[in-house]
Amino acid sequence: MGSPRAIPVSTSHPLSRLLHYSRAHRRTTIVASLCSVLNKIFDLAPPLLIGMAVDVVVQQQDSLVATWGIPSIRGQLAVLSLLTLIVWGLESVFEYAYDCLWRNLAQTLQHELRLHAYGHLQDLEMGFFEDRSTGNLLAILNDDVNQLERFLDRGATEILHVITTVIVVGGGFFILAPGVAWMAMLPMPFILWGSFAFQDKLAPHYAEVREKSGFINMRLANNLTGIATIKSFAAEAYERDRVSGDSEAYRRSNRRAIRLSAAFIPLIRIFILVGFTATLYFGGVAAVEGTLAVGTYSVLVFITQRLLWPLTRLGETLDQYQRAMASTRRILDLLDTPIAIRPGTTPLIPAQVQGAVRFQDITFAYRDRDPVVQALSLEIPPGQTIGVVGSTGSGKSTLVKLLLRFYEVQQGLITLDGQDIRDLNLGDLRRCIGWVSQDVFLFHGTVAENIRYGSFEATDAAVMEAAQQAEAHDFIQGLPQGYDTIVGERGQKLSGGQRQRLAIARALLKDPPILILDEATSAVDNETEAAIQRSLEHITVNRTTIAIAHRLSTIRNADRIYVMEFGRLVEQGTHEDLLALDGVYASLWRVQSGLRSGQLVH
Repeated sequence: MGSPRAIPVSTSHPLSRLLHYSRAHRRTTIVASLCSVLNKIFDLAPPLLIGMAVDVVVQQQDSLVATWGIPSIRGQLAVLSLLTLIVWGLESVFEYAYDCLWRNLAQTLQHELRLHAYGHLQDLEMGFFEDRSTGNLLAILNDDVNQLERFLDRGATEILHVITTVIVVGGGFFILAPGVAWMAMLPMPFILWGSFAFQDKLAPHYAEVREKSGFINMRLANNLTGIATIKSFAAEAYERDRVSGDSEAYRRSNRRAIRLSAAFIPLIRIFILVGFTATLYFGGVAAVEGTLAVGTYSVLVFITQRLLWPLTRLGETLDQYQRAMASTRRILDLLDTPIAIRPGTTPLIPAQVQGAVRFQDITFAYRDRDPVVQALSLEIPPGQTIGVVGSTGSGKSTLVKLLLRFYEVQQGLITLDGQDIRDLNLGDLRRCIGWVSQDVFLFHGTVAENIRYGSFEATDAAVMEAAQQAEAHDFIQGLPQGYDTIVGERGQKLSGGQRQRLAIARALLKDPPILILDEATSAVDNETEAAIQRSLEHITVNRTTIAIAHRLSTIRNADRIYVMEFGRLVEQGTHEDLLALDGVYASLWRVQSGLRSGQLVH
């Protein structure tokens, strides 16, 4: 299978990539940021008002407020009270505004990123999914997107608050008391240096945490999908141990990150203590000596706490930031994965499709493997039924996947009604093809919903008619709720034959000009196979049909049969022609018919 295909990794910083991605919401981001800044400015105003109140009480008619033309002490206190009401009111208004804006922006980006990532996944070629675990992709679509949402919800505001506090308080300090301000500001360079140092150390740890989270999701997704196999081999304890091992690796990764992030706040507190104590002592001395006003000293003491203590939350905010950036990188790396199969632009109308298919000198190899189809040419006239047979691994099903453009041919050309399928609208091309695979997938839902899948506007009568054509109506009627019976995830409540008949009904309801039956009767009993073969006589009229089969009885009446070996056509003709040739097909027929060498029954 080869090593897993790596998702492209950009060297740009995740934050710059996120800002570029979210540029459509730039106005909302600016308004939310402005509200956060204004909220913090008004949040920092109360210590200033307290200092002014102390100044009124101590200085009275000589206070700062008195210079505004208000000599009365009661009048000064009334003005300060009114200002307090206004400041607190505006602080509350802007807090409400930024909270709504940031949280709604977080929800919107979460929604858009998830849909964009999922939509991008649907456009990627099948080879991508064969190289990637479903659990890891689910971790990106769910855990990583949610992690980013949690940061935008609160973390962005916290960072803006810290920046605003440093600028406003620092500036105010140097205006009010330049001789003492440097003492309060002294810890800031160390705090900021420590913050960025921790950020650099935490980044690789959180990248590892997200990777380990993907491994757990992969394990759990695989185990839940294969629960029947686990139970049948009594391997519950073995799988529990494997999940335990992955979970322990995730816990160890988190433990290393926690050890670093937990050390941040205690170290910051030490620096904060130095700045606060210096301000308290030296500012008090200056106030006693008369070189610093008592009101100003009060402001400095209060505002030092407002400046330094919130920095203890910086560690938690940076913790959220690093987790979010690790998740952002994974999400955007997924979105940067190039789409290998580009849709064409030529529209295709199913009713006008004749169904002439031609494979012209095509060669194809799965990644890191030898070619499974080599220089193969094959022509299917419109409205005919052709059979493709051959041993396992001969490339039969690959032809179908190439026609559906699940993969792209590396050499050669595939045409539909003379047009290169690479030039056709991809959705139109696939709507013209009804595909019944050997690995039937049913969605969790009712029988009717699964038959109607892809033909969502079909009536109940049309659903029932398709089921009758696929010889599925009788068993459906016998189910507890008939067509409204829930089939369970992947159709686990139905037998293999029942699932296959529903898949045939689903393809017939689509009424495509081209029908592909890829081992469509492999899981049905002989009686059901005979019933399906009878229905095929009507189903294939005026429709190009490609039947891939191991059971040669399924395709013995085909207009033409192609025999493949090692990616090449080795024989072709009708059933009688191939038996008369006495080659590979005749040998397979003898084996399946239980005949001795030399015996041939037509």
